[in-house]
Amino acid sequence: MPDQSTDTTSRGAITRRRLLGTAGATGLALGAAGGAAGYAAAPAATTAPLTSLGADRAMFHGKHQPGITDALQARGHLVAFDLAAGAGRKEAAALLRRWSTTAERLMAGEPAAHDDTDVARDAGPSSLTITFGFGHSFFSRTGLEKQRPDALDPLPDFSSDHLDKSRSDGDLWVQIGANDALVAFHALRAIQKDAGGAARLRWQMNGFNRSPGATAHPMTARNLMGQVDGTHNPKPTDADFDQRIFVPASGDPAWMAHGSYAVVRRIRMLLDDWEKLSPKAQEEVIGRRKSDGAPLSGGTETTEMDLEKTGADGKLVVPINAHARITRPDQNGGAAMLRRPFSYHDGFDADGTPDAGLLFICWQADPLRGFVPVQRKLDRGDALSQFIRHEASGLFAVPGGAAQGEYVGQRLLEG
Repeated sequence: MPDQSTDTTSRGAITRRRLLGTAGATGLALGAAGGAAGYAAAPAATTAPLTSLGADRAMFHGKHQPGITDALQARGHLVAFDLAAGAGRKEAAALLRRWSTTAERLMAGEPAAHDDTDVARDAGPSSLTITFGFGHSFFSRTGLEKQRPDALDPLPDFSSDHLDKSRSDGDLWVQIGANDALVAFHALRAIQKDAGGAARLRWQMNGFNRSPGATAHPMTARNLMGQVDGTHNPKPTDADFDQRIFVPASGDPAWMAHGSYAVVRRIRMLLDDWEKLSPKAQEEVIGRRKSDGAPLSGGTETTEMDLEKTGADGKLVVPINAHARITRPDQNGGAAMLRRPFSYHDGFDADGTPDAGLLFICWQADPLRGFVPVQRKLDRGDALSQFIRHEASGLFAVPGGAAQGEYVGQRLLEG
């Protein structure tokens, strides 16, 4: 899991919390390269009465879209749409305007402007965030090919891929997160209804994380393999955080200023095989202790990993193919991404195999310098790769936040 943890604070008017961590590991480095360990730090902070969760509010308007540096939420939905036949730039602009209006209202704890379902009538904002992005195909369908960023070129093929094309890519992508399941579902239905005749649903994925206040003290989250996930996520306090995660104000194309690129991967964890390993064997696959996330070379979770340390048998304490070793930024030319995943469980296959794993989401200013080099490295020999399978993939350009009076993507669609 690309081993990176993030402590962030809620934005603006949100109740300030010390986050347990924002993002998942590089996808186990799952997302990133094949590792199933896409770990994300826990969403919460100081333990608080559950009744306070509904009052937490994220801001819709801002320099960046919500749902990127905000704390991980307990519930999430990822949805992709394709524009309907005959729909083009005009219809897309009207849709983004509707979606932005709905997102602003729901994130403030207000009902949708039209035909609200009342599903969230009794709830507050519950840290709801709604984030919008554009896929590669969106630009040809709207006649905006000249505005398509080079960074949105299709991802290369990886040997660990077993991709279902029907659950990959899409013209438009929406990420929904909230600390209350009904609030998240309410937002999902509102977004789907707003699509109307302009766009049709391509795929939908549902995820979850640990709820705020579920642990006795703040700690990094665990994934479905039971591993601490998100120890070395980039932190907003890092001097180069914005440079690595967001497109600069002077970026190209101009409409992507302050935006980011999201790589989305559905990574199944082969839990039956994983759980047959002894705890010691699992730790050697990851390179960290399962109990507290500390490196096998010793120390605490945040102790720098000693890649050269050997045991009494003369062997490296952190195996050469350990996931945490391979995904380290200093082993990948400094490549880094902000991992912010959700776990998922979609039932069982006919043979009883659990369909569960990680909805890996990582953010970076340029996927060719963030996700791709790490995934390539994982593809060549990550011990975790035999216990995970990448089943769906998408890459989306997520523009900067909308200013007051603007809708998301306005600078692209009306520029």
